[in-house]
Amino acid sequence: MAAGSLLTLLDDIATLMDDVSVMTKVAAKKTTGVLGDDLALNAQQVTGVRAERELPIVWAVCKGSLLNKLMLVPAALLISAFAPWLVTPLLMLGGAYLSYEGVEKLAHAWHKRQHPHTGKKDTASVERSAEEQTALEKKRIKGAVRTDFILSAEIIAITLGTVADAALMQQALVLSIIAVVMTLGVYGLVAAIVRLDDVGLYLCRRSAGVAQALGRGILRTAPWLMKFLSIAGTAAMFMVGGGILTHGIPVLHHAIETLTLAEGDIPGVGAILQPITPTLINMLVGLVLGALVLGAVSLARKMRGAH
Repeated sequence: MAAGSLLTLLDDIATLMDDVSVMTKVAAKKTTGVLGDDLALNAQQVTGVRAERELPIVWAVCKGSLLNKLMLVPAALLISAFAPWLVTPLLMLGGAYLSYEGVEKLAHAWHKRQHPHTGKKDTASVERSAEEQTALEKKRIKGAVRTDFILSAEIIAITLGTVADAALMQQALVLSIIAVVMTLGVYGLVAAIVRLDDVGLYLCRRSAGVAQALGRGILRTAPWLMKFLSIAGTAAMFMVGGGILTHGIPVLHHAIETLTLAEGDIPGVGAILQPITPTLINMLVGLVLGALVLGAVSLARKMRGAH
């Protein structure tokens, strides 16, 4: 009797894990796009940072990301059980914040270009630079963790949509697996990317000609890759933020779908325009949304300063 009960339990567990495996694969495929954006956004956080501080920053953001997901997974399960209608509004608020951060980065870069710092630093300013660097790192980590929270929320929401009809235990397992795998995958790749220059330097010191050539190629490519990821990270803010908004407003979402389908009938360029158009529209919506939010925040700050 006990043996039969144990076999039944093991069979149930095997069935559960098989279902969880299938649903996890489906969820992973659907969140791949956000994973790419997450990678680009987080890789840019270490752009311009001292080489010895790159991995500590990545690790700090990774821990923050795990904490984000530790909060988001139970919250998603509770919202799914008691208030599923809250998912879209919360995501849209996150999308608005993400777009705002993107526009703020552009505004900061433009201001820096218009008012470049000139002149040599004195000894006092050099001494202060270490403290400023530490403060900058903390600020970057906090900003990266905030941004990760929004992207993690979208990943969890997409995953939740794929397991909405499953039992609570299956939902919890799939969400937990996706949360851990996505976090380790993204930050593992970020860590590998930021250490490319070390790999290139190691290969350059090898005696073999092919290894040296490969190392020199990596050293030449690494700075350009980091610059590209910095630009791609900012663009991803608009794509994700605008994408959340367009998906959250049915009329806008259907209009984009209709336009995309119509483009398929255009001879020659239709196949090219179809995948590009939704992305460009999402970026434009994110840019406009971010500019509006930045304008509102700036106005609120001025009004607060006037009182």
